[in-house]
Amino acid sequence: VQLVESGGGSVEPGGSLRLSCAASGFVFSSYGLSWWRQAPGKERELVASISGSGTGTKYQDSAGGRFSISRDNAKRMMYLQMNNLKHEDTAVYSCAKCEDSFTCSRPNFVTDWGQGTQVTVSA
Repeated sequence: VQLVESGGGSVEPGGSLRLSCAASGFVFSSYGLSWWRQAPGKERELVASISGSGTGTKYQDSAGGRFSISRDNAKRMMYLQMNNLKHEDTAVYSCAKCEDSFTCSRPNFVTDWGQGTQVTVSA
């Protein structure tokens, strides 16, 4: 299994970024996927998760309608559209594969992790 994130970078508060996760090594549509983030000195937390079919989604409260998770099973890609970014969104964002076709909201339900991409929100 390989998960490779891209799209991170530096943005001003109120700006937008779109993260991408390219996946290989498993039957893509059979597994849920998720985005997690970890800020310096803080525990890793769920941002959003999406089921294998793409019909089910789950968001962490802090996403607050600002983030949108999606996937393209034909392209083996997952995305996280982040709008109205805030300073507190600064973190390393990682994509992860869930243990089954459903969404996953706990680390113990994750079987594989990407390396992560840095998102920095600063004026």
